[in-house]
This record gives sequence, structure tokens and C-alpha cells, in this order.
Amino acid sequence: MSDLNDPRVFFAAERTLMAWNRTGLTLMAFGFVLERFGLFLHMLRPAAVSAGRDVSFWIGVAFIALALGAMSLSIVQYRRVLRTLRPVEIPERYCTWGGVALNLSVVVLGIALLAYLFSEL
Repeated sequence: MSDLNDPRVFFAAERTLMAWNRTGLTLMAFGFVLERFGLFLHMLRPAAVSAGRDVSFWIGVAFIALALGAMSLSIVQYRRVLRTLRPVEIPERYCTWGGVALNLSVVVLGIALLAYLFSEL
């Protein structure tokens, strides 16, 4: 439990949540680029016929899954920190669920991206 009675503690927790959101989005974008890079390589060497998915696909999917895990864990950690704060540390009428809703929507869209990637081919 925090004894600072300062709203800056809450805002620091929220900034940390948003930093994890940016990190997750970056990992997800990098994973998607890696996955698509495999298609580019297949276009460069059309004579080679691939029976399955190549390594770039699986590495890209791993990066996207890592991003989803990081963002999900950040939501859990943020909620844990909020439970330790006193009411004086959270500004009146401030929406504490906005960052969580944003992270959760990115996680849901990331799951949709994974479903799309697996439905192709």
C-alpha cells in the first residue's frame, strides 16, 4: 500500500501501462513484418515450392504472441497497483479504465491478426 497520498503515483502507473502498450504494438508490428518477409522471399525465388510455412512465419507469430502476453500482463499489473492506492491518490472523476480498455482492445485485435495469419495459405 502506498503512503504518499500523491496522485503522481497513479499517473506513473498509468504511464507505465501505456509504455507497455507501445512496446506491445512495436513487437506486434515487428512480428507482422517478419511474417510478411517470408512472402517476399517466396516471390524472389518462385521456383522453390514450399509445402508449409517457413521459419519467418513462426518467428513472426512468436513476436505477436509475445506482444499479446506482455500487454495482457501489463493490464494485470496495473490493476494490482490500483488496488494498493488510496482514494486520495486517484483524482476525482478520473477514468481509471481508459488505459485498460485501450490495451484490451489491442489484445483483441492482435488475436484477430493471429487468426488472420493462420487462416491464410
